[in-house]
Amino acid sequence: MSKFNWKKTGLTAALATTLVLAACSSDDASKEDTVGKGEEIELSYVAWDTEIASTNVIGKVLEDLGYDVELTQLDNAIMWEAVATGEADGMVAAWLPGTHGAQFERYGDQMVDLGPNLEGAKIGLVVPTYMEDVNSIEDLTDEAGQTITGIEPGAGVVAASERTVEEYPNLEGWNVQTSSSGAMTTTLGQAYENEEEIVVTGWSPHWKFETYDLKYLEDPNGTFGEAETINTMVREGLEEEMPEAYQVLDQFEWSVEDMESIMLDIQEGTDPEDAAEAWIEANPEKVAEWTEGVTAE
Repeated sequence: MSKFNWKKTGLTAALATTLVLAACSSDDASKEDTVGKGEEIELSYVAWDTEIASTNVIGKVLEDLGYDVELTQLDNAIMWEAVATGEADGMVAAWLPGTHGAQFERYGDQMVDLGPNLEGAKIGLVVPTYMEDVNSIEDLTDEAGQTITGIEPGAGVVAASERTVEEYPNLEGWNVQTSSSGAMTTTLGQAYENEEEIVVTGWSPHWKFETYDLKYLEDPNGTFGEAETINTMVREGLEEEMPEAYQVLDQFEWSVEDMESIMLDIQEGTDPEDAAEAWIEANPEKVAEWTEGVTAE
């Protein structure tokens, strides 16, 4: 079994008033009286804004049910390997079928796919709407110094962008400049403020669409694929060992708008744990759907 040098982050224990648990007689009930009974559960995630938001939210829901939740930030490939080997219990961060297609092909048969927790995800090339003459990848000529500002090397959207440069004849001489998600959004913000031309690797959900007026470029050749889903994947054996946690993860599902709202809060400076807690308090009906049928023995 692989060993990883992981930076591990624990969530602060707190019982949320938005959840009504049949086995809990008061908010200060001990963990032994809760669904989770203090069992440890570990969720891995990649440091993308989308996954920071979703993992903190579902982690907080599980914590409120009495689980001892640990969130582990990993590189993308190692995140998949961690769930496949059982080093982590699950993740809510599988972009399919395109972005994480290679990882799914390698590790998918070693874990359990619980299906989409979010539909309507998308990747592609994104520009500000003030670039009025550019609406398709085929429209690009010499904009932004013939540079696509990307994120981390090896990311699915970067690989798709590199394929795009190879497959569109008008992109001869263009290059994909890799950096990080944070560096990309910083560069985008600076260019946007000055109304400069910029082409970035984009994906939805993302808070940048709430902050700036942006548009995806049409992709006639289909190099970025169709709409994607973000799926929940768990290790083999989790259903038998922690059936209630498995059920919550299986029932976890939300919208692009839900995710982007909490992403924007985090981007504007709210701590991810605090943003997750505030979102849960503001959306009790949705959280109740995720925890429906889950009760302490």
